[in-house]
Amino acid sequence: MGTTATKVVAYRPDGALIAKWQRGYPLEEPQPGHAEQDPQLILAAVLAGVAAVAAEIGHDRVAGLSFSTALHSLMALDADLHPITPVITWADTRATAQAERIRAATGGLALHRRTGTPVHPMSPLTKLAWIREQDPDLHARASRWVGIKDWVQLRLTGSLVTDHSVASASGLMDIHRLEWDAEALEIAGITADQLPVLVRTTDVLPGLTIETAAVTGLAASTPVVVGAGDGPLANLGVGAVRPGVAACSIGTSGALRVAVDRPAVDPAGGVFCYALTEDRWVIGGAINNGGVALEWLRGEIGSDTPTALLLDEAARTPVGAGGLLMLPHLLGERAPRWAGGARGAYIGLTRSHHRGHLVRAAVEGVAMQLALVLGAMRGAGFDIHEIRATGGVMQHPLWPTTLAGAFATPLALLDDGEGSGFGAALLGMKALGLIDSLDAAADLVEVRTRLDPDPASSQTYAALIPLFGGLADTLAPANRVLRDLNLPLA
Repeated sequence: MGTTATKVVAYRPDGALIAKWQRGYPLEEPQPGHAEQDPQLILAAVLAGVAAVAAEIGHDRVAGLSFSTALHSLMALDADLHPITPVITWADTRATAQAERIRAATGGLALHRRTGTPVHPMSPLTKLAWIREQDPDLHARASRWVGIKDWVQLRLTGSLVTDHSVASASGLMDIHRLEWDAEALEIAGITADQLPVLVRTTDVLPGLTIETAAVTGLAASTPVVVGAGDGPLANLGVGAVRPGVAACSIGTSGALRVAVDRPAVDPAGGVFCYALTEDRWVIGGAINNGGVALEWLRGEIGSDTPTALLLDEAARTPVGAGGLLMLPHLLGERAPRWAGGARGAYIGLTRSHHRGHLVRAAVEGVAMQLALVLGAMRGAGFDIHEIRATGGVMQHPLWPTTLAGAFATPLALLDDGEGSGFGAALLGMKALGLIDSLDAAADLVEVRTRLDPDPASSQTYAALIPLFGGLADTLAPANRVLRDLNLPLA
């Protein structure tokens, strides 16, 4: 279940994809900073997709269901466990002021390191703090607070649980004890009884309700593996589960993650730490602005020019874009500074710069933002010697060559697949005893191309990245003033 669509995919234990289905749904923005979805649309998509894929492959061939979900979602349920709010998604920024206050307070960094979740408006913790302050009637009426996967599985199975992976991205669970965190609950103004029961990602729910079985055509006894968050599962799905191998994905946004055997957050709090299983964790960072930076730029300066031609122009300009830097923070930013109020900027612009420089600076800005995340991951004590990259942007060589140079680390390119969906399938196979170990995932993923970084490019980026990283802090006061002025766009 993703932010823009639900996909249902069917895999055999040998890794072969045999069926897939997809349905999209809108991300509503009823007010500035709000980003919500209708939970009924997501539930309907899940039921329709499972029914369609099961019918295509044969109902008797379905060994079980396993779930992947977008992280950081929050919704309130009444005493009868019916939704009384939309799904508040990770993209919602209404809690920016609360996040800034909690993060700046004594114990803010300790809270991040204890829960694994950065104190940022994306997290359910800060969303709950906002609701407590801004909508106390709703806060008081809510009987339970859940994520979208928790509620969908409740409707499918009758069991209200949340897995350690989703909980580790809520800001409400102590990742070292695998229990709800008392201080976080106090900040949120809720009790542990208002949250679902914590379970392992590989736990198997007893089966489907009679109603769900009738809608999907599956047997009521079909096992349902609880599953995990899409980020950790994406690492599993691209085979980045062994020490030193990270996964980089760039779509609209971007992320960089590495699997480790114990929970950890770097001393500066630059990375998140989310669970895959109790003994397999993913540390890293997500950025809000990946391909969206180039999509915006194309719309404003080259709407009649194909993206590939814009990238060709950019590739003909030298590394460093002639001294032009772009902070691609068009949608705010997350890792590694977790500054919800960040804004985009071009720095160093002159009359000598042309369209190719603007485009190259955008691509380099995304790469350098991810390089800052990589630095924070290494700051957490983890050696990374290979990065596996996926995403549609990788089809043009400028993207992977820029990433390899900025990372100063070899890049392995993979054919785009269903990363988190395949990860969910592998987790389900392990839970049901169909494969021996999650490490088998690495053997099922084929690397298409390996790309070594160009030493000269890496040297240039090594000089630019510290400057690039400091600009966000330098511009933060100006961005706060601009936010507070709230000047109209039209």
